[in-house]
Amino acid sequence: MITPVLMCGGSGTRLWPLSRKSYPKQFSPLMGNRSLFQASAMRLSGEGYAPPVVVTNADFRFIVAEQLAAIGIDPGAILIEPEGRNTAPAVLAACLYVKARDPDALVLAAPSDHVIPDTKAFQATVAAGLDRARAGDIVAFGITPTRPETGYGYLELSASATCGPVPLVRFVEKPDRAGANAMVASGNYLWNAGIFLFSAKTILDAFAAHAPGLMTPVEQAMAQAKTDLGFLRIAPEPWAGAKDISIDYAVMEQARNITAVPFAGRWSDLGGWDAVWEESGPDDAGVVTTGAANALDCRDVLLRSESESQQLVGIGLDGIIAVAMPDAVLVADKSRAQDVQSAVRLLKDMAVPQAVQFPRDHRPWGYFESLAVGARFQVKRIVVKPGAALSLQSHMHRAEHWIVVAGTARVTIDDTRQLVGENQSVYIPLGAVHRMENPGKVPVVLIEVQTGGYLGEDDIIRYEDVYARDRSG
Repeated sequence: MITPVLMCGGSGTRLWPLSRKSYPKQFSPLMGNRSLFQASAMRLSGEGYAPPVVVTNADFRFIVAEQLAAIGIDPGAILIEPEGRNTAPAVLAACLYVKARDPDALVLAAPSDHVIPDTKAFQATVAAGLDRARAGDIVAFGITPTRPETGYGYLELSASATCGPVPLVRFVEKPDRAGANAMVASGNYLWNAGIFLFSAKTILDAFAAHAPGLMTPVEQAMAQAKTDLGFLRIAPEPWAGAKDISIDYAVMEQARNITAVPFAGRWSDLGGWDAVWEESGPDDAGVVTTGAANALDCRDVLLRSESESQQLVGIGLDGIIAVAMPDAVLVADKSRAQDVQSAVRLLKDMAVPQAVQFPRDHRPWGYFESLAVGARFQVKRIVVKPGAALSLQSHMHRAEHWIVVAGTARVTIDDTRQLVGENQSVYIPLGAVHRMENPGKVPVVLIEVQTGGYLGEDDIIRYEDVYARDRSG
């Protein structure tokens, strides 16, 4: 059995505004109805695959669990990093966890935000590397290049290969245009997909040999890890001593027992809106439209609206990317797609909330989104999942009015408890201890009107919370 290890962190700034630090690209349905994370989990499931081990952070833990449940996958474990330390500590922690349960386990470490449409072909490629992994090799899966790409790293092979394992000569950093042309022409290079297969013992030996400084802090962090609501929280103090480094730099570029297996199918890391345009299948005029978007006399464009109520229309455009969301709009020349992350840095420097904060704030009980904000008031739409409950809480600076528009909520206000149905409302005075629960089988949807001198999410005193959180929400 192969145990998939899915890396599920990052911020995905090159796909802003759809991808942001609070809700990065792997959780969005960029291609089709499932998120990239869900598609990755399904691709690494089925016969021959054990339940996945997911490495993520505390902010995403409930999103990970919810998205896996929605596709019928029960994870082997969800490991919570106290802070992001890049892929090397994450893979090491996951492999320590796996090896403690199966000393002979095979592990497939992969990002959770790549697009690989042909699952059957990909699993066949993984199977082609099994014997080498069992024999003690680290197997790197590379993508057969379709163009001289300067945005990817490369794998240099000892010989040209169209299938099956070939010894790896070296990892190559992102080349310039001339270097990319030469490598593609030689036939001895693959794009580095960052997907690796190995036995848990092999990779732990490799860490001990090439990155010994990581072993002690990560081993201690895992030894002191604590279970919390079904998640495994890695201990923060020893974890802080682990170097922030990728597995490529820490281990792969130094190891000599690496074999490469080429994958000739379609693949993309969706590293920018130009990649989304390409993977979306442009029409004969090079036009891609998504959502409430229309193109009139346009060529070579991507027009995407993320709100049904927000119409996006392009007229006479050529080589343009336009992505519209309720709180932010991106318009860029398609050839400048990689500069989106520079725009995000600028917005961060200006302390613009949209730089990092997604308009829909996902919580373990559901989500909320802000509809209107003004002086001393804010209007939100709140959705509470069946069986879920907000924490028992109070506020120092605001009062709240709740208007139920769908479902039935059970509302606690100080010593009283009542059911509030559709078209009914309740008032939560400033300082009142209150809670909302959904005892029904359909989501509760309500409009919340906040009034007061301070409306920040940190204005909360929590008395009881079924999700064991210690921050607002």
